[in-house]
Amino acid sequence: MKIKSILIANRGEIAIRIARTAKQMGIKTYMFLSHHEPNALHLDHADEVIDVSDNTYINVYTNIDKLIEVALENKIDAIHPGYGFLSENPFLPRECERNNIIFIGPSSKAINQMGNKGMARDMALKNDIPVLQGSKGVITKIEEAEETAKIIGYPIILKAVAGGGGKGMRVVRKKAELPLMFKLATNEAKALFDNDSMLIEKYVENPRHVEFQVMADKHGNIIHLYERECSIQRKHQKLLEEAPSAALSEELRQKIGADAVKICKATNYYSAGTVEFLLDDDLNHYFMEMNTRVQVEHPITEEITGVDIIELQIKIAEGEKLSLKQEDIKIKGWAMELRVNAEDVQSGFAPSTGLVEQMDIPTRKYLRCDSGYQAGKVVVSSFDSLVAKLIITGKTRNEAIKNCRTVLNNTTIKGVKTTLPFFKQVMQTPSFVKGKYTTSFIETDLTQSFYQEDNELVAAAVLAMEAYLQEQAKINSDELDDKPVSAWAMSKKIKG
Repeated sequence: MKIKSILIANRGEIAIRIARTAKQMGIKTYMFLSHHEPNALHLDHADEVIDVSDNTYINVYTNIDKLIEVALENKIDAIHPGYGFLSENPFLPRECERNNIIFIGPSSKAINQMGNKGMARDMALKNDIPVLQGSKGVITKIEEAEETAKIIGYPIILKAVAGGGGKGMRVVRKKAELPLMFKLATNEAKALFDNDSMLIEKYVENPRHVEFQVMADKHGNIIHLYERECSIQRKHQKLLEEAPSAALSEELRQKIGADAVKICKATNYYSAGTVEFLLDDDLNHYFMEMNTRVQVEHPITEEITGVDIIELQIKIAEGEKLSLKQEDIKIKGWAMELRVNAEDVQSGFAPSTGLVEQMDIPTRKYLRCDSGYQAGKVVVSSFDSLVAKLIITGKTRNEAIKNCRTVLNNTTIKGVKTTLPFFKQVMQTPSFVKGKYTTSFIETDLTQSFYQEDNELVAAAVLAMEAYLQEQAKINSDELDDKPVSAWAMSKKIKG
């Protein structure tokens, strides 16, 4: 069945991204006007806007009944969940099927199997895909956790079975930490996923995080679009991704890619998906989990392969066979994605909300900017802090880094604090430039979490000296001359 209309059950840049491809395919798009974002930019990209702003008691993006009701009332053919919200909730595709609505994503069975870390791990084991040593089943009690940790040996990592996006995870390095960490992880998992079951695995110190993009149709055809490196993370949250990975040889690339395809075949998977792996110091790879949706970082795969992942998702949902074979997919150049979040890096990545007063992104042939904001729009606390994705390409990795620096130096966002200074610092850090970094990059490789120009450092020093002199004036007022001391003059004397 050809899809003629799509309800985009999402917001921000991913809603705009889906709408762009849908319009190219001649498909009508619907989006929601919610009370959280009355002037949201993504609404400008919808063919029809459905006003649910009077329903202040619900978040429409997480309300399955409301989504189905709206789709039926407006005779909409399909629902695309994007990422986050209900994108990995098996009940949404199930309800879509019951109501003859096309779900642009995998089956509810596949989401249930692969969205559950315990079931996904078992599936990997059954298909001879390497996994880290871990619990044989789910862990629900501290006594079980203690017994499992004793067998595996510390350090271990606790993972919420139903978790995702780095939530419900805790690293435990010694026995004494386990009770508290177990309580924190289970409480977080219960609050976020309504499931406090845990999976325990041996923790790999300083691994690399590599994921493979897969595409599969409903006829058993499966391909991968190669890998993305996701090791620049903070608290298991990805900040920067690149494709391909500097860590993989062609032989290892083919080996891990084959494992990604294998686990998809084992689950009769279809649609877009991402199979995630860890690499240890010896470049042994271990299956982590599978994300049964389009990823935030999918654009860099599109840039190096020339494949429109959203278009393929829609065609697969319509029942079409994949027109591409594995040998058709070639890596062309290098791409990096910088997630510009509304966060104050200097205050420990604290959230920064408010009006975007200025947003100037340069125009470059090697830059693609996916954003749900522009000057005059408001970043609210109700949703994630992603302001823009800067997708930057180059013929080589070094050229991509050079282009990243140029883009960062010519990008200005005011009104909210962002992670732009963090990325400037990353681009100057030797281990990243060499492509030899791990998931502990922020903790072990960065000298500071944000970049400062020389004039900023001088200004900061002068302000600090001014504050110091003023404090001294208060303390030693009877010893100091009544004339104010100039910080600039004093700095020259000290320099001299």
